[in-house]
Amino acid sequence: MHKTTPITCLFVDIGGVLLTDGWTHEGRKRAAAKFDLDLADMEDRHHLTFDTYEEGKLTLDEYLRRVVFYEERPFTRAQFRTFMFSQSEAHPEMIDLVTRLKARHGLKVAVVSNEGRELNAYRINEFHLDKFVDFYISSCFVHVRKPDADIFRLALDIAQVPTDQVVYIENTPMFVEIAAGLGIRSILHTEYRSTCEQLAALGLQHEDAVIHGSS
Repeated sequence: MHKTTPITCLFVDIGGVLLTDGWTHEGRKRAAAKFDLDLADMEDRHHLTFDTYEEGKLTLDEYLRRVVFYEERPFTRAQFRTFMFSQSEAHPEMIDLVTRLKARHGLKVAVVSNEGRELNAYRINEFHLDKFVDFYISSCFVHVRKPDADIFRLALDIAQVPTDQVVYIENTPMFVEIAAGLGIRSILHTEYRSTCEQLAALGLQHEDAVIHGSS
């Protein structure tokens, strides 16, 4: 029987996998309610410029100037930034899983993520991602964002690992399809249990990851 090539490197998204997404429609709705903003106007402005922010071509202050502070406001940028950052929450079971897999299998762990620089830095520090992530192919650093396949090619170049030794965990179906099209074994993350099962099928199982049937 043909033996499957062992996995030596894990690519993982941040938003929707390790953490909640950083700045979602629901978060913007909460911001509009809290700061008494016109949500429809903020959404229009957000969609016109957020990709540019995630590509590292705008600072967060520049993004906020375009989206919120294009007119005088009764609150400060610092107050809005604090609220914006507070929307991030951890998925602790996924952080634990990746940490255990890295320790057990000696994996390189790389983040491949669309994130703006200030949000990315806050989330890395606040949730201690540096404890298990070796390097970050974040859109704000490499100036390319998913769905551009070049972000995955850059990740492979930086990791210096053959494509068939990589597995990628991602919660967006299109991005899974694009990575898989490059030969990267990819898992569509929907919930912890199924991701554990798919990783185990690829030979990546931590000591507590045996998935039993429902009791």
